[in-house]
Amino acid sequence: MSSQNIRLVTLVGSLRKGSYNAALARALPGWAPEGVEIHPLPSIGTLPLYDADLQDRGFPQEVTALAEAIRAADGVVIVSPEYNYSVPGVLKNALDWLSRLPEQPFAKKPVAIQSASPGIFGGARMQYHLRQVLVFLDAYVLPRPEVMVGQVMGKIDDQGNVTDTATRDFSQGQLAAFRDFIGMMRKG
Repeated sequence: MSSQNIRLVTLVGSLRKGSYNAALARALPGWAPEGVEIHPLPSIGTLPLYDADLQDRGFPQEVTALAEAIRAADGVVIVSPEYNYSVPGVLKNALDWLSRLPEQPFAKKPVAIQSASPGIFGGARMQYHLRQVLVFLDAYVLPRPEVMVGQVMGKIDDQGNVTDTATRDFSQGQLAAFRDFIGMMRKG
């Protein structure tokens, strides 16, 4: 790895105050491997619903600010729940806005995905659909390890702290693999 730090940002696909996925995203900076810093992106809950007529009047400031933060990062970690076997509407809305910008921010951008769910599959179906969307956006999605935290209720305490050692260790492993993935991309 080069001596240059890798700057990652987290994009959370949930708006719920007690979101397990937001708790997982908040834990990531403390789990970052050497040479990696992780910063949260603003909530995507402030973005208006995508509307081509609204776009014709100009992109909302919240969209352009989010895009600039993504462009400035070396990679994005998307942490999202699964809703109805797929991507939450709020996350899809953000991606729809971002995809329409000139110099679309996900083009050639390394992306890792994590999900947490009360169910046993840990958001696997959402990750499959999100990968399809990201392929269209020309993002470079880390193939594996995949982080899908099933039965998350017993892995995060009432204060929103991840307490499960296996979840921490597996997430740390993904972050190290993502650092290496970005490093390989930098070498060309």
